[in-house]
Amino acid sequence: MTSSHTHKWGLRNGSSNNRSHTPGKAEGKQALAVTGRAGFVARGVVYVLVGALALQIAFGGGGREADRQGALQQVAAQPFGKVMLWLLVVGFGCMTIWRASGAILDNGPSRKVGSRLLDGGRAVFYGFVCWGTASFAAGTGGSSGSDAKSQDWTASALKLPAGQELVGLVGCVLIGVGATLAVRAVMRRFLKKLETEKMSRRVRQVVTGLGVGGGVARGVVFAGVGVFALIAAVRFDPHQAKGMDATLRTFAHTPAGPWLLVAVAIGLVLFGGFSFASARWRRL
Repeated sequence: MTSSHTHKWGLRNGSSNNRSHTPGKAEGKQALAVTGRAGFVARGVVYVLVGALALQIAFGGGGREADRQGALQQVAAQPFGKVMLWLLVVGFGCMTIWRASGAILDNGPSRKVGSRLLDGGRAVFYGFVCWGTASFAAGTGGSSGSDAKSQDWTASALKLPAGQELVGLVGCVLIGVGATLAVRAVMRRFLKKLETEKMSRRVRQVVTGLGVGGGVARGVVFAGVGVFALIAAVRFDPHQAKGMDATLRTFAHTPAGPWLLVAVAIGLVLFGGFSFASARWRRL
């Protein structure tokens, strides 16, 4: 009887211990979800501003570069701009942490190595974005735009052994990434990562439109930057490399005229809106 009583007490005590661990795990997961949502908001702000700057360029106005640097300058020019910049720093830092958690933490047996590596790469990317934004906010750096940075990086890479091949490989990777982003957007793969069951029919239609239009535009920009990197490698000329701003401006000089730039700019604004929707409905 004593043994039975002890056994039952042990079971109750064990289940109590399990329950004591559950809230902590749930709180940790909730904290990571909050960081992810903050990151999507920061990304959305930057893409909306970049798209708006690109629209100004398309219609013959706007002196700022249509890239992240230009977007940060826009933010800095607003009332409480310095505070807003540091909020973006926090947001991109949150995105870095969230992406890193996806690469490091155990998310179940279905989590493939490729997905972890992809999240790891994204964490590194957003880490650089966070650092650049913090440098700009602090006034200690970040004065050059994407075009100058692209040319500087290309010039340094071309001086390395097999540098021409390296730049060409980067160009091909960017083209591949751009094509993948556009195709996945058209196929609406992003819907699998959203809590669509919590959306009304109308909201789902709007979010789907944001994801498709925004994803295609983002893919076009990535591919465009990759094409110019590939041209720089083939011609062994770092001045052929272009960042986001110069790539967007090039769209205005195609046979389609400024209307291609208008379409891509609107798409970037849509992607910003999709980022805000992801902050609300992303499965985290």
